[in-house]
Amino acid sequence: MPPRRITVIEDDENIAGLLEFMLRVEGFVPSIFRDGRAALQHVRDDRPPDAVVLDHMLPYCDGLAVASAMRADPRWSTVPILLLRSSAPPASGGARLVDACLTKPFDPGALVANLKKLVEDAP
Repeated sequence: MPPRRITVIEDDENIAGLLEFMLRVEGFVPSIFRDGRAALQHVRDDRPPDAVVLDHMLPYCDGLAVASAMRADPRWSTVPILLLRSSAPPASGGARLVDACLTKPFDPGALVANLKKLVEDAP
């Protein structure tokens, strides 16, 4: 099986670096985007990945707006999304946009396990 491509959308440099390192160690091929505007451009222009790790709070537009754009694009509509949030779960409408949520600070093992399950269960 070819390496799974993961889009990571995270504005915090340290967390983005940690995610990139963890995902590479696990055999994934991550692409990092640092704000909502870059993420929306990625959705418009690029081939969908196997899964997305998406921060809830981003510069220019929040993670739920990015998730909404992904769900509205037929190419991206079934891509699994793991949302990273600071505390409270997303509102009920936001919860329907994502496939899994983790609260920061997150357990790296739990993130990898969730991501592997999302990729395996993807249509």
